[in-house]
Amino acid sequence: MSASPVIRKATREDISLIRHFIVELAIYEKAEHEVEASEIDLEKTLFDEGATAHAVICEQDGKAAGFAVYFFNYSTWQGRNGLYLEDLYISPDFRGKGAGKALLQHLAKIAVDNNCGRFEWSVLDWNTPAIDFYQSLGAKPKDEWIGYRMDGQTLIDFANA
Repeated sequence: MSASPVIRKATREDISLIRHFIVELAIYEKAEHEVEASEIDLEKTLFDEGATAHAVICEQDGKAAGFAVYFFNYSTWQGRNGLYLEDLYISPDFRGKGAGKALLQHLAKIAVDNNCGRFEWSVLDWNTPAIDFYQSLGAKPKDEWIGYRMDGQTLIDFANA
């Protein structure tokens, strides 16, 4: 029987591990070619002064099982911060053993402890296992909202227009 998952705050020493999990997640999402972040980028944006994103590591049976990256956003309607989960990933060998639920509960506690009005994330529409898992925990899809994105050259061109 496996020990309960342990969630800890990530440190600079975890940069290679975090990037490894990011690549594993990108492979799962069929988007490995989209990973641009280097270890230097991750160290700067997660651990340097002024960093606004945070990472946690999930360990099970003494081994790194997965990670999550999150940041605080803001709701003008609530007048409160929210917690946005950017990425959550559990390696295949650790799925179905409570690691994903432990990570989500840990983040929910961070949200509650910081008086956040919301805990939100996005999931690819084809990722049925994740959707089923999230719904089993009581999470609800935001059907009425459509996400938009501007990036790359489009972002640069628009900003400079």
